[in-house]
Amino acid sequence: MKRRALFVGRTRYRLPLPPALMRKWDALGDVLELRVVATSADGSRGDGTFRLVRPLPGALFYAALPVLVARELRRFRPDVVLAESPYEAVAVLLARRVALTPARLAVDVHGDWRTATRLYGSPRRRLLSPFADRLAAAAIRRADAVRTISGHTTALVRKLGREPAATFVGYSDLEHFARTPPVALPERPRAIFIGVLERYKNVEGLAAAWRRVAPRVPEATLHIVGRGTQRAVIEALVRDLPAQTEWDEWLEPEEVGEALDASTALVLPSPLEGLGRVAVEALLRARPVVASRSGGIPDVVRDDENGLLVEPGDTAALAEALERVLTDRSLAQRLAASARASAEPWVTDPREFAAKTLEVVEAALS
Repeated sequence: MKRRALFVGRTRYRLPLPPALMRKWDALGDVLELRVVATSADGSRGDGTFRLVRPLPGALFYAALPVLVARELRRFRPDVVLAESPYEAVAVLLARRVALTPARLAVDVHGDWRTATRLYGSPRRRLLSPFADRLAAAAIRRADAVRTISGHTTALVRKLGREPAATFVGYSDLEHFARTPPVALPERPRAIFIGVLERYKNVEGLAAAWRRVAPRVPEATLHIVGRGTQRAVIEALVRDLPAQTEWDEWLEPEEVGEALDASTALVLPSPLEGLGRVAVEALLRARPVVASRSGGIPDVVRDDENGLLVEPGDTAALAEALERVLTDRSLAQRLAASARASAEPWVTDPREFAAKTLEVVEAALS
């Protein structure tokens, strides 16, 4: 008999699911009887598997989540609840008390949970940091199993006295990046940034570094892909350097692959990343990565092998590394040559992901 698993997270879903997500959930459904509590991207309420609620601001969502989860605990009677982050895990612990259920808890740790109140959204979130930090740490300690995704996230969990039940990356649809051979580096130097425009991505540091690089490499372009609360920083950069800065708020996956192919290197200046999926995407397209030596990035990007690493927050060093990779074509080609092979350990298929998730469920029950 299949184990019953309830997945809880803030991810937004649109039904019917796109093919890539359908493959993931079909594979999980082959090994688990499952239900999903998440948010709706299009106003739908869900189906027999998905229980979707309308998106709410962060604090309101997490305040309502224990009630939503308690209702599903009573209806579905899962063996294990899998929380998307330590914050969802807090809600699950409260819901278990309300529902009086013996369901076990497994929590995913995709990054440093403390960044949610410090480097994301309004600066006023910092006021919640002490309270949120304690709750998240308590949830990790009290969970029946913890899953991490990298050496960095494993180290974070071990600092709390927990040993992960498993460490593996989640399933991501990387078909658009892996299915065709990489193309040669473009003739004109071009860097690309892909990510949300939030403080935890160090958008201001990126803009400051580009202001240094642009006059030194007048033929170079920076392509920015993303949107978020730091958009004013990018608007100012485009206004000041219109001939050398391009900005798209959104690209489809196929277009992201094309944008990477048109670039010399990806720049990832984040001070804290759990892993950096976009770095894996760039490496699959044989594009070197200029990034911060922090978080889970060094797990993926190896300095002077498939990219260049600089100390987080060092704008001058970031600018120097960008200038090197954009002006030294032999360096860029050498880094690109080993990029694709280095990304392969970070690629997983739906069935492999489902099998490893089942191991986490069994670990929680044991």
